[in-house]
Amino acid sequence: MATDIKNTAHAVEAAAIMRLLPARPRLLALGEPTHGEDTLLDLRNNLFRQLVEQEGYRTIAIESDCMMGLVVDDYVTSGTGTLDEVMEHGFSHGWGTSAANRELVRWMRAYNDGRPASERLRFAGFDGPLEITGAASPRHALTALHGYLAARVDADLLPCTAETLDRLLGTDDRWTNPAAMMDPAQSVGQSAEASQLRLLADDLVALLDAQTPHLITATSRDDWDRARLYGRTATGLLRYHYWMADTSPSRMTRLVGLRDQMMAHNILALAERGPALIHAHNGHLQRDKSTMRMGDLPLEWWSAGAIVSAHLGERYAFLATALGTIRHQGVDIPPPDTVEGLLYALPEDRCVIDAPRLATTLGDTRPAPRVSPYYGYSPLDPAHLAGNDGIVFVKDVPQIFGF
Repeated sequence: MATDIKNTAHAVEAAAIMRLLPARPRLLALGEPTHGEDTLLDLRNNLFRQLVEQEGYRTIAIESDCMMGLVVDDYVTSGTGTLDEVMEHGFSHGWGTSAANRELVRWMRAYNDGRPASERLRFAGFDGPLEITGAASPRHALTALHGYLAARVDADLLPCTAETLDRLLGTDDRWTNPAAMMDPAQSVGQSAEASQLRLLADDLVALLDAQTPHLITATSRDDWDRARLYGRTATGLLRYHYWMADTSPSRMTRLVGLRDQMMAHNILALAERGPALIHAHNGHLQRDKSTMRMGDLPLEWWSAGAIVSAHLGERYAFLATALGTIRHQGVDIPPPDTVEGLLYALPEDRCVIDAPRLATTLGDTRPAPRVSPYYGYSPLDPAHLAGNDGIVFVKDVPQIFGF
C-alpha cells in the first residue's frame, strides 16, 4: 500500500499539476486548511509564477474583500499608490500584514512594468466586504454603481438620484453595528429604507445590463466589469443585511451560504477574463457542502467551489492542501490511519497527490478522520477525497514570525 500511495505523489509544480487534470482549467482553485501561515502563501506564490510563465495564467484571486482588492489591482496594473498604502488598504481580514502577500504584490507590479495591458497580471479579492463581526455598508458599491451610470446614460433612465441614495443609506455605522451579528434586532437590514435600497439596487443593475452595448464602447470593458462588481456587491450586501435581521432558526446557515454565494459570483466573473488561480480556505473551494458549528448549532451550506464547479464542470479544478504538523499551534504528527498520516509517511517534504488515484488505491479502506487540537486547522475529510482533483501536502509548517 505504501508503494502504491508513493506512486500518486508528484512535485508541486504547474506542469505536474496540469498532467493530473483532463484539460487546462479556466479556474485552478488552491485551498488552504488554515489561515495565517506564510509558508502556504509562499507555495501559492511560487505556483502562480509558474502558471504565469508556463501556462499563460494572468489573474490571481484571494479570499479578501472584493472592493478593497481594486486598490491592489490598480497598483499592480498601473502603479497607483505605494506598496505600503496598498498593503494597508487593499486587503481585508488582516491579510495585508503578511510578508508573502506583500511579496506577491511586489512581484506582480515588477512583472507588469513596461508590459502592454493585454499581458499584465491582474489581482482580485473575491470575498464580500464581510468580516466575522458583521458586514460593510452598501454605500461604496451603490454610489459607485450609480456614479458610473449617471456619467454615461440619460438621467431619465436612472431610478433615483445620488441624493436619494445618500438619504436612504443614512450613516454607515447603522450598517456596520457589530451587535447585529448576534442580535437580529440590531440590524437595519429589514427597515423601510433598506427595502427601498434593495429595489433601487436591482433597478441599477438591470439598467447596467440593458445599457451594456453602449457602455462597453463608451468606456472600456474593464470599467464595465468594475461596474458589474459594484452591482454584485451592492445587491449581495443588501441581501446579507436583510437576513442579518432575520429571526428564524436558519438565520446563520443562510448568512454563511450567502457569503459563499457572493464569492461564487465573483469567481465566475473572473472566469470570463481568462485563466485564474483562486486561493482561499479549502472549505470555500471544495466541491462538497461546507460545514461548521457555531456553539451548539451545526451549519451546512453549499460552498463557493461547489457552486462554481456546477457551472463550469471540468473548467474548474480544485487542489486541497493538507498539512502534517503545525507544531507552534499544537498540531503534531498525524495518526498513521488518517489521510495526513499516510501522506506524512512519504519521503517528500512537499508533494501534490493525484487524489482520484489515491481514492482508487485506498478502495474500501477509508482512512479515519483526523481530529485537530487547534480550532484554526481543518483536517481533510476522507469522505470527500474523490471530490478533489489533487492534494497539495506540506509535511511540516514552521513558525514564521511577523504575520
